[in-house]
Amino acid sequence: MVRAQICRPWRRRLFKRSLKRILSSLMGLVLVLLLAATPGSAQKAPQLPVVTDHLPGFDQERSSVSPTSEKVVLNDPQEFENFIDQLIGDEIAKSSVPGVVISVVKDGEIFFAKGYGYANLAENIPVDVDRTLFRVASLSKLFTATATMQLYEQGLLDVNEDVSPYLDFKLDNPFSEPVTFARLMMHTDGSTVRRIGLAAQTEAEMTPLGKYLTDHMPPIAWQPGKLYSYSSHSTALLGYLVEKISGTPFAQYIDEHILQPLDMPRSTFLQPPPPELADNLAVGYQKQGGTFKPVPYLYLNIAPAASLSATATDMAHFMIAHLLDGRYQDERILQPETTRLMHETHFTQHPKLPGTGYSFRERLVNNIRTIGHLGSLRGYSSSLTLMPDQNIGIFVAANAFSGIHSKLLTQFFDRYFPASEDPAPLSSSIDIDPNRFTGVYRDLEFPRHTMTKISGVFKHIRITAGEDESLLIQTPNLFFLGNPGQTRLVPIEPQLFRRAGDNALTSFGEGTEGDVAFAFNPIYPKLGAYERVPWHETIWVQLGLAGVCTVFFLSACVAWLIRPLIQQIRGKRSKEKPFDWALNIAGIVGLLNLVFLIGLPLYFWLIGVWKLVYGVPTVAIALLCLPLIAAALTFVLPVVTVTVWNRGYWSFQERSHYLW
Repeated sequence: MVRAQICRPWRRRLFKRSLKRILSSLMGLVLVLLLAATPGSAQKAPQLPVVTDHLPGFDQERSSVSPTSEKVVLNDPQEFENFIDQLIGDEIAKSSVPGVVISVVKDGEIFFAKGYGYANLAENIPVDVDRTLFRVASLSKLFTATATMQLYEQGLLDVNEDVSPYLDFKLDNPFSEPVTFARLMMHTDGSTVRRIGLAAQTEAEMTPLGKYLTDHMPPIAWQPGKLYSYSSHSTALLGYLVEKISGTPFAQYIDEHILQPLDMPRSTFLQPPPPELADNLAVGYQKQGGTFKPVPYLYLNIAPAASLSATATDMAHFMIAHLLDGRYQDERILQPETTRLMHETHFTQHPKLPGTGYSFRERLVNNIRTIGHLGSLRGYSSSLTLMPDQNIGIFVAANAFSGIHSKLLTQFFDRYFPASEDPAPLSSSIDIDPNRFTGVYRDLEFPRHTMTKISGVFKHIRITAGEDESLLIQTPNLFFLGNPGQTRLVPIEPQLFRRAGDNALTSFGEGTEGDVAFAFNPIYPKLGAYERVPWHETIWVQLGLAGVCTVFFLSACVAWLIRPLIQQIRGKRSKEKPFDWALNIAGIVGLLNLVFLIGLPLYFWLIGVWKLVYGVPTVAIALLCLPLIAAALTFVLPVVTVTVWNRGYWSFQERSHYLW
């Protein structure tokens, strides 16, 4: 009886201490989550990249609908308007997009131009083809390349010379091959994507172009001239070179030498647009929960790559100039030979695959060569397509990230320029070893030198051997953004395959040791390269390692938190043990790592990953510090493990648990 009375105060103290420890840990985790939720509204799904050149649905060489039974000639504006009215009307009725604008040029004139839907849903402001500005995102790159070629015409630069002497900072290029003007325009300079810090929340917070590139220009990851790897920073650097060589601020240079001569008074690279244009800028929207929500205006630090705002009428003038060898009416922005030089194919991963000119990228649709560009910025999407042989240009823009461009273009080509013949039957005509090409491949276009490199796992594809020496390309449904499904490849040459479904071509390239290391244009018709990744970098291995680590951390954390409670329940007095403090360190290490593993992705899920364009938030920095603290504490654990085993401290179960 006396012993029980003596033990009760001790048990109560032990119980309170254990409970306090558990509650403190839980409160810490809750605090992290509360802090995560405060910067903005929660997002229901992962956010797409803020700036990209891939539009959803833009993955077909032909549309899924059958071509018209009779050939339709593109010469009747009223017939074309009826066709577009039906197509766009259906999309707006399905709430696929708030507003759309289209302009088509033919034979040096505007053939068709019209706006649909709303530029501002809240104020019911309709899209006006002549007045409504859209942010055309990466179509800006065509203007930057045009400015570069103007300086080339004047003899102020050579497209094949090293750009380094013109810069006031050093490029991180470990290769002997230089970064040239041509390679910047073709995205073969070897640089990579960068997402963090490329935008600001206000005009005042924007970083001057030169200072931004000095601090944020991605390193050169591939030998220049070897691979195509799309990067907005390549064009941002090109724009800075235009600024340095011309001695004129970039936006001013474009206005004076391109926009004014082409009679594009309602277009600008300024952010935000000047007051006389700002009120007519279409509001950008993102669809959430079945409704369109306005997105904040992004002030881009990479202005030459993506900051142009323009009307469809103005963009028509730009298309006319490029289709007429650099001339619009009585004004000329480029000489004919320079314009043709821009449009030529200067780089391709395989002679039979589409390639790229100077910013104009090549694409074959229904056996017709087209050149152009795609653009997407948070809240906006656009495309520009030129058919040089037909003297036709098509511009489409929307104030939401949508696939309406793909639907319009594929139906346009199937209606007015249907394929002249059916695709050849798919049958293997050569003897190959399919296993030579199998493995996991990753899109080259992902950040490699910041924490956002984890986004690379969302661009993995798996290539396996199929029947009759064919290959099958599969993408993980759970992770791949815009999953195109399974694709079958049939060999037609030793390293060249034809894709089933769209009849497009895919090729493979070898690495330094002669093994297959790259896949070119494996799933999309747009120019692109995928690198073969080793087994330990595949998504399931990485997820497996993360899962195992989580189990270890959870085990250490739970054991640390509930050990006193278990002792209380069993009625055992806690005795001071040698190195008892080490158990606390192991528990703290487990807790810190768990909070990091759970808290960081949950935080970005709540606020939206896209906000990394503004920089790394303070909460994220705090969460990133946790594994560093845990790693510092971990150095103590091996010493304790060896000591307790050598000296027989603790029970066998405690030593074993501490070891693993």
